[in-house]
Amino acid sequence: MTLLLVAHGTRRPGGVEMIGDLAARVSTLVGHRVQVAFVDVLGPTPSEVLSSSDEPAIVVPAFLSRGYHVRADLPAHVAASGHPDVVVTPALGPSVDVVRIVAEQLVNCGLRRGDSVILAAAGTSDPRAHADLRTSAALLSTLLGSPVALGFVATGQPRLHESVRRARARRGRRRVAVASYLLADGLFQERLRTCGADVVSAALGTHPGLARLIAARFQTALAGRAVAASA
Repeated sequence: MTLLLVAHGTRRPGGVEMIGDLAARVSTLVGHRVQVAFVDVLGPTPSEVLSSSDEPAIVVPAFLSRGYHVRADLPAHVAASGHPDVVVTPALGPSVDVVRIVAEQLVNCGLRRGDSVILAAAGTSDPRAHADLRTSAALLSTLLGSPVALGFVATGQPRLHESVRRARARRGRRRVAVASYLLADGLFQERLRTCGADVVSAALGTHPGLARLIAARFQTALAGRAVAASA
């Protein structure tokens, strides 16, 4: 069985290493080696990994919304591989489980009662992915019991630095806390750290709960295959 974790990709060695460490932790949890592929920036690509094996494969997209990479890029890679037996699980977000991890990362970085909170994402031009991000912000708002704004570091409006500026203007001298909605360290996480907020949470891949969440995706798909095989 081929287990494949697919992420976006980054030119930052630390971000690539973080994804590798995440896959290693998931491997330990599922008791089976989990390989890594990237849809952009660097390789190996999903099509390269899948075409190198004829074993049944399970693919977990390590994405926090259902944008272009999930709905178009990844299916195209699967088709290009020519692999006859691939199960692709849903993306990781939006989900309450992911938002709980976001909240815990915020607390770990020093969130205080009364802080203005901004959920910071790379951004997207895809309407469905943008709706997913709004859903995640609403879930985080419910969990924290306070309003949560959105800010984007690459694509879309409002840009993160503008969201921080608005939060300071609206809330006076209160602190601004930025919640990272990024999987791994890299250029975008660096932009979060320089956005002018008082506290910025770490990328989600550093939290042990994310490995458990991904492992559960693999285990559910494995169980489904076992049921189908015995039917």
